[in-house]
Amino acid sequence: MARVLRGDIQGLRALAVLVVIVSHAGVAWLPGGYVGVDVFFVISGYLIAGLLYREVERDGRFSLLGFWSRRARRILPAATVVTAVTVLTALAWFSLLDARQVVEDALWSAFFAANVHFARQDVDYFASDLGVSPLQHYWSLAVEEQFYVAWPLLLLLVLAVVRLVRRGSSGLPRGAVLATLLVVTGASFAWSLLHTAEQPGAAYFSTLTRAWELGLGALVALVPATALCRLGRVPATLLAALGLALVAVACVVLDEGTAFPGYAAALPVVGTALVLLAGAGPARPLTDVVLAWRPVRVVGDWSYSLYLWHWPALVLPAGLLGRSLEAWEAAAAVLVTFVLSAVTYAYVERPFREGRPALALGVPRAIVLYPASLALVAAACAGTWWWTGERADAGDNPAITADGLTHDDPEGTVALVRASVDAARERRAVPSDLDPDLLDLRASVADVGACDYSTDVRRLCPRGDTDADRTVVVTGDSHARAWIPAFDRIAEEGGWTAYYLVKPQCTAAHVVPAPVDEDRPFTECTGFHDWVGEQVASLEPDLVVVTSSPPVNGVYDGDRRYEAIDRVTPLLAQGYDDLFADLRRAADRVVLLRDVPKSSYDPGTCLTTGSPSLGDCTFQPVERSRRLGDVAVTSARLAGAEVVDPTPWLCYQDLCPVVVGGTLTYRDTDHLTTEYAASLAGALGRALHMLDLP
Repeated sequence: MARVLRGDIQGLRALAVLVVIVSHAGVAWLPGGYVGVDVFFVISGYLIAGLLYREVERDGRFSLLGFWSRRARRILPAATVVTAVTVLTALAWFSLLDARQVVEDALWSAFFAANVHFARQDVDYFASDLGVSPLQHYWSLAVEEQFYVAWPLLLLLVLAVVRLVRRGSSGLPRGAVLATLLVVTGASFAWSLLHTAEQPGAAYFSTLTRAWELGLGALVALVPATALCRLGRVPATLLAALGLALVAVACVVLDEGTAFPGYAAALPVVGTALVLLAGAGPARPLTDVVLAWRPVRVVGDWSYSLYLWHWPALVLPAGLLGRSLEAWEAAAAVLVTFVLSAVTYAYVERPFREGRPALALGVPRAIVLYPASLALVAAACAGTWWWTGERADAGDNPAITADGLTHDDPEGTVALVRASVDAARERRAVPSDLDPDLLDLRASVADVGACDYSTDVRRLCPRGDTDADRTVVVTGDSHARAWIPAFDRIAEEGGWTAYYLVKPQCTAAHVVPAPVDEDRPFTECTGFHDWVGEQVASLEPDLVVVTSSPPVNGVYDGDRRYEAIDRVTPLLAQGYDDLFADLRRAADRVVLLRDVPKSSYDPGTCLTTGSPSLGDCTFQPVERSRRLGDVAVTSARLAGAEVVDPTPWLCYQDLCPVVVGGTLTYRDTDHLTTEYAASLAGALGRALHMLDLP
């Protein structure tokens, strides 16, 4: 059984938190330091399960309320302080939009559902522009607490069933608990392998893919002391050394490109289990000389606070500076982490955990910590939300006009863009009444209804005038999706049935891109391209419109990924040649809607930081994006396809205003807002000859 606060366990905690911090600080030789979290999971499973087992052996039962009370005293105080401080710091340092995002993250974290929140964002391409949350590391706390809601309840059920079958039995039914743990751990490991292979991003945050790690710790805690008595010092030392070696190998060999947890997680998880097992017997392994060394144990004592503080200490300054931290800046952030952690451990963790008189809470009364924590976090979040709203609504500045012209007029759009560029040059104030509302900008994503091809959906969803005789197919990536509001209006007013065959990150060209922030072939795009070709051939549409961005994370040629523009260009050109050749055989007309200009910075962040004028946030198109856009244009013209260039509807004289009239044009660096896209329906419909107008 587990012995609380063993020296080697505190040393393991120190090792785990240090490799996490060093890895996150950007030390290149430790790319797999994130496995420190897995070490924590195994330790937590071992210690908590051991406490429950001992209570059952001693009393024949355990107190569920007492267990949750102890967890509250251990977890909530420090987590609450760090969350509140992070929210208020984000309010002071971040843009209004980013501060509001931290508020949302904090609320999910406070309800121990951060892992669900961040997993959902990971599979949502349109959340990728949100950047790294300073509270993202709370996902691991959520995993632990979800496990410790389910596991004690399951253990109570096992105890009840055993006592029902074996009337009058008491103590810990090891066989039944072992069988239950083997089923839970095995099922979780199997799901981890499957889910990691299919959706590695979402799998990383999942409780179901991580439960086996805590379960293995609980299994080690179940090993009887009599079995460990035979473990001498030499075997124990070899076992512990092997375990530490496995953890070390994981830290050095694994990296951000590793599909994780999956098979790879077995290295740190099994390694940690071996160290725990080796130290549970009477013979002390020689590795304890290091693990139980007093300075190492102190770091282990601080490990929880260190884990909580290190991530906001690294992310918040980077968000303020708008760039990654330099080496000396990251070192300073780590130093601040240690100072804050020492203070938090001494004045927050220990008083609540040890029940000092001034803060003493009885076991049942400790439950009030949870509503108290929620109240404190909610107060910080509510204040931040209110303040950002007040700041965003300040002023009474009129929208830009152009001699009464509007988007409904054929020349109104270009005139409004020119007037907006002139207003930016004059550094006029940002209009107060914006569409969409500035603080709702991130949510301005076109609706695809039931046909969300970012998932495994493979069916058609006709839109517009579904009884029309004319059919249009729009295909491409998320940039094509951004045009849907315009095509919806065109289809309804012009009498077209529209199909939107769009998949985020899948450039329309027949190439294999790499997903954002991942170093792997996005092979799902190949299957989607094939399916799109089949649907276009079957529909025989009157018009196919192709629009997409260049691949943002490079293109694969065989097993190699290329990002340099001189290597991407020929691969992209060939991919577009193949695409247009296929489409020209299947459709009456094929039109390339050139990709929209891209900004080098997020307009929304610019507009909600400080007191900017329109001129502060107006941008010049990114040259790389423009050059790769030329590749698509050249390929389209060589294939005999038509080309429509939307640049005059967005920019004038190489300047692109982020507000045209009173409408926000971009939701991020390169996606149109639904509102502005809809306003371009008239201009786009005429350019594509889809509207029967004079």
